Amino acid sequence: MTVVISKPDKNKIRQRRHMRVRGKISGTAERPRLSVYRSNKNIYAQLIDDVKGVTLASASTIDSEVSGKSKTEQASGVGELIAKRAAAKNITNVVFDRGGYLYHGRVQALAEAARENGLKF
Repeated sequence: MTVVISKPDKNKIRQRRHMRVRGKISGTAERPRLSVYRSNKNIYAQLIDDVKGVTLASASTIDSEVSGKSKTEQASGVGELIAKRAAAKNITNVVFDRGGYLYHGRVQALAEAARENGLKF
């Protein structure tokens, strides 16, 4: 009898980690959730009011303001952009939702740029 040991699916593990975190945090209109999604090519950030189920602001590397740099620099640009769009809607306090990703690299760059530009979390 042969036993096949399969390699763990990293995205499934991330999704399970994300669902554990999402059970503990929720965004409101006063303190929305800053949700981060990272693909191989792009990074996306949204400010979400979970009570109403609406997105208050969003930014991504697809936006023309942040394209054409390294991925980490683009992530910093997205953090800066989401902070400016939040400030335009009088939002200063947020709950950071790293989406199950480790707080490292592009996710960390986005978070630190958002903090430097006025978001508190």
